[in-house]
Amino acid sequence: MSWDEDSYADEFGGHRAPRATERAAGWSVARRVLGYAGLVAGVVALVVGVVVAVGIVGLAADPGGFAAPAANGPKVALPPVIAQPEQREQGAQADEQLQTNGESAAVSGSGVSPMLRIDPEWTLRVAAATAIPVRALAAYAFAHVSIAEEQPACGLDWTTIAAIGSIESDHGSHGTSVLDENGYSQPAIIGRALDGDGVAKIADTDGGLFDGDVTWDRAVGPMQFIPSTWAKWASNANGDDVADPNQIDDAALAAARYLCASGSMTSPEGWRAAVFSYNHDNDYVDKVATVANKYAASAG
Repeated sequence: MSWDEDSYADEFGGHRAPRATERAAGWSVARRVLGYAGLVAGVVALVVGVVVAVGIVGLAADPGGFAAPAANGPKVALPPVIAQPEQREQGAQADEQLQTNGESAAVSGSGVSPMLRIDPEWTLRVAAATAIPVRALAAYAFAHVSIAEEQPACGLDWTTIAAIGSIESDHGSHGTSVLDENGYSQPAIIGRALDGDGVAKIADTDGGLFDGDVTWDRAVGPMQFIPSTWAKWASNANGDDVADPNQIDDAALAAARYLCASGSMTSPEGWRAAVFSYNHDNDYVDKVATVANKYAASAG
């Protein structure tokens, strides 16, 4: 039996389909499979391209990516002050005399005359708006004024100091304590012993002078200074020649100096770094930012 190259009989004697047709059908199926695969690949590539493009645009607009920006503190105006010219001069002379005698202004005198006082109308208005006690707010505002004079590049304001005071001690009124007119919490606010049991381990450094504990250090006062830290940052803001972490004017100014020591707080990164230095906890930093921004919004 004769047959051309493209056909032949099958094992049952029937005519087998031409080989070219068989190959064509095979290629048709292959092309169809490849087409579907190409379509899927194209769709995937398109999706990936869109995501990458949006990501690039997003990163260009926000180098931090799509994550929520880290919370940072507000910027508010300097509180208004009232001071007679002769009081300013007397205060400057007192500070100069302290430095002449070799005494540190950070311990025995204020960097700004303690006779400068915050405008009482401002204090009453802002205290009512923020629910910060008047006596505590005056201390925070005075620390703002003082640090602005001492370190104008720092950029710290009273809202951040007040937020820390709120978190640390409820403005000097933690538990049963009440802040008196002289700026002292009665009774004094003393933290737990830093004995290493779930807290830092810091042996006594002040002979129990501020915290009443001759074995371990404890955080003290409205801003919760550890005695060893207070020894470096002790400040006398109220002009009584005694630097006391239990006194809110002194503690607020010391806190301001401590914060500004980390560098400028005018950027979000600088602000967060400063507050983080106060308490090495990012959740704490976020909480301070939340409270500070609330105070700024309420103060108007």
